Amino acid sequence: MKNLKDKIVLITGGGAGFGKAIAARFVAEGSKVVIADIDVKAGQTTADALGGHFIRTDVSDADSVQAAVAFTVETHGRLDVMVNNAGVESAQAPIHACSMENWNRVVAVNLNGVFYGMKYALAQFVKQGSGNIVNISSVGGMIAFPGLPAYSAAKGGVSNLTRGGALEYAAQGIRVNAIAPTAVMTEMNERMKRDAEDPEGFVAYLNAMNPMPGTPTAEDIAAAAAFLASDDAAFITGVILPIDGGFTAQ
Repeated sequence: MKNLKDKIVLITGGGAGFGKAIAARFVAEGSKVVIADIDVKAGQTTADALGGHFIRTDVSDADSVQAAVAFTVETHGRLDVMVNNAGVESAQAPIHACSMENWNRVVAVNLNGVFYGMKYALAQFVKQGSGNIVNISSVGGMIAFPGLPAYSAAKGGVSNLTRGGALEYAAQGIRVNAIAPTAVMTEMNERMKRDAEDPEGFVAYLNAMNPMPGTPTAEDIAAAAAFLASDDAAFITGVILPIDGGFTAQ
């Protein structure tokens, strides 16, 4: 990808799943990464393996996210790319049966966490006069999934935050985009498989939901993140890019 060498990249939820793959891809492109994760063991292990830095971060806590941005700037002198990736799965239930605990947890991490990441990264980008945000949304933020009200609402919010941020900062050359993956067998979906009444049926459903056979890999998501952050996408902003094998085209 064009012009990613020596870029400073902060990735929330970078210890595993999409975040780990995204971090590895940026390092392969010559970037320097800071891994922000609530899981100290996973985050530190990934950072060590990639020659990056780690800071424990709870994205549901605004002060914690602000500290991660400040740590990155103190360590490297600037921040070039903010990847708001951290997320949690949602318990399945219709709206009337959705517990307040589930709603608050999912919105706190999947929506508020992205807002905090955008807020503090954008403050730094305005100061610098440059910067780039890649948010991880979901096909569930583009179309609704029955039984996942908190997840759909949070990811839908991420998509519109992305569009709004793109418009607000376009004149300053700051780009804001998002990726909307279909289901990928990361640690999160492995947990959902274990908890499912019919684990094999759950996997079969994921494999059958996309017009293209199978599901994407975490590396497919990482490639899209690197593209959107690179100068190959220099005139792209406000885009919600589906990585879904045609799912949202149906």
